[in-house]
Amino acid sequence: MTSQYLYDVRRMTADQAIALIPNGSKIATGLAVSFPPALAAALADRVRSGGLRDASIYTMLPPATSAAPILSPDLADCIRQVSLFHGGIDRAGDAARGDGSCIDVLPVQFHQIPRTLTEHIGVDSFIITVSPMDANGCFSLGTDADYALAVARSGARLIVEVNPAMPYVHGDCMIHVSDVTALIENDVPLCQVPALPRNATDDAIGAIIANMVEDGACLQMGIGAVPDAVCAALMGHKHLGIHTELLTPGLVSLIQAGVVDNSAKALHPGLSVFTFAMGDQPLYDFIHDNPAVAAHPVDYVNAPHIIAQNDRVLSVNATIQMDLSGACNSEHMNGRQYSGTGGQLDFVRGAYASKGGRSIIACHSTAAKGTVSRIVPWLDGPVTTPRTDTHIVVTEFGWADMKGKSLSERARALIAIAHPDFRERLERAAHERRILA
Repeated sequence: MTSQYLYDVRRMTADQAIALIPNGSKIATGLAVSFPPALAAALADRVRSGGLRDASIYTMLPPATSAAPILSPDLADCIRQVSLFHGGIDRAGDAARGDGSCIDVLPVQFHQIPRTLTEHIGVDSFIITVSPMDANGCFSLGTDADYALAVARSGARLIVEVNPAMPYVHGDCMIHVSDVTALIENDVPLCQVPALPRNATDDAIGAIIANMVEDGACLQMGIGAVPDAVCAALMGHKHLGIHTELLTPGLVSLIQAGVVDNSAKALHPGLSVFTFAMGDQPLYDFIHDNPAVAAHPVDYVNAPHIIAQNDRVLSVNATIQMDLSGACNSEHMNGRQYSGTGGQLDFVRGAYASKGGRSIIACHSTAAKGTVSRIVPWLDGPVTTPRTDTHIVVTEFGWADMKGKSLSERARALIAIAHPDFRERLERAAHERRILA
């Protein structure tokens, strides 16, 4: 049987494909850009009509527009909704529930999600967007290797949405048509995430971090205005590398400018390695059939012992709060889940284990238009990065190295880079907590 024959016999409508999912199923969806809009809409219709009962759906950063039908609050009693990492639609869904309940949250480090979904949860159905099939009968997972490869190869019912807009990306991110249960075709634009506008505070933090970066360093950047500011400030550097959870337009700009050539990397020299990509159309165009970039599963890319194989890894991640001992709450705000654990701790540990590596937690010194300090006496939510792991902390007022510092030394160092309006009350709180004598 040829690959085209296998393709043709598996091709059907979205309603027909979703009808293959039995009652009681545990369904996972592709992350972010690879979330399949047509399949998700058909799934929502089936749930709403009562055709699918007692099912659960596991999502991570689902796009608001395409995920709205299946994550609608009015379906909360019909299908169990579980978030692996909250996005805007999850937060909106929490706020819209009239009974005060929230979408269920599964706390998990990003590199552990493949094992969590396949071994601990036992996902039996997987819906995802893929690229068109190549001459070898393979679909590329495109923007999202992450947990997708493990779930796709786990024996779960694999239903794919083939979209010509999905880039064909090289790396360990291929699935063969023979492993596919059903496929549909849907030619629609991919979701795009516009860059957040940068301000003077972002640029100040970016400049501080860029000054810590040596030529030949290997970068991991998160998403947002601060990482974009760091990338902009690195344009004068040379021979940088990329081994990152998320590939962003800011990192792509460094590749296109020749600042990143990956020549100093010990692992995958010459290649920019990522596990998922999200941004604008130029980013998707750049990674399409580009031999200089490679997508790999998150249990490889984010594994601390893999990260550490490159020297001088520099990771940049954000936080919502940091207490006076250096512990970070990067996922909880105003009494609710705001984002998720994600890969922050993966790269905090991997970067520090790298020879000459630096793990950076960066944030504005204040939030809520200057009325709230991000450096606080006590955290209001869970610990995302323990105080024992935090390395370098950066605000617009400077940076502080937590390693080798006692609790009192940490408190003094963090108060010194807090906003001046809050330093006196932070010092009083440190005395009340008996951190300072």
